[in-house]
Amino acid sequence: MGLLEDLQSRSGSKCELCTATDNLKIYEVPPVSTAGVDGSLLGCETCIGQIENPDTVVANHWRCLNDSMWSEYPAVQVVAWRMLSRLKPEGWPQDLLDMMYLDDKTLEWAKATGEGIEESERVIHRDVNGVALNAGDNVVLIKDLKVKGSSLVAKQGTAVRRISLDPENAEYIEGKVGAQQIVIITKYVKKI
Repeated sequence: MGLLEDLQSRSGSKCELCTATDNLKIYEVPPVSTAGVDGSLLGCETCIGQIENPDTVVANHWRCLNDSMWSEYPAVQVVAWRMLSRLKPEGWPQDLLDMMYLDDKTLEWAKATGEGIEESERVIHRDVNGVALNAGDNVVLIKDLKVKGSSLVAKQGTAVRRISLDPENAEYIEGKVGAQQIVIITKYVKKI
């Protein structure tokens, strides 16, 4: 079975967030290095569109999280936590957040994109041109970089896909160059 079939089986062919049955597709929960079943969920076009574009969020659509936040699957829990955190100013999401429990590993995953952190406290990663970087973005190296602890030299122009961000240091991102996961300084990358 493929990933889509596994997620359809797990969810009963329904959106794992709002239970819609139309226009379902795979959503890989960022930041992921190997999404697979554990790092993905089956979502409807409406939910995924609002997750990816915060300007289109309709708060009442997300009242469905009252049920889906109790999912046994960490990917669903992470997205529920992130959306509730994003909607906190509405009032009602705070009550759900107060009831929600995530184990340490899942909570760390949920916080990895900076959701739920006050704007003034948020660490913003920027590329060489000052463009904000987000978890899951793709970047390209702007110069040859020697990788510490190995004989590998990452060449200028190498694409680094689906980066993850260091939550404590705005200068560090992580990504795969070839088969090796490396830390890269943001002043040596450009968003693509």
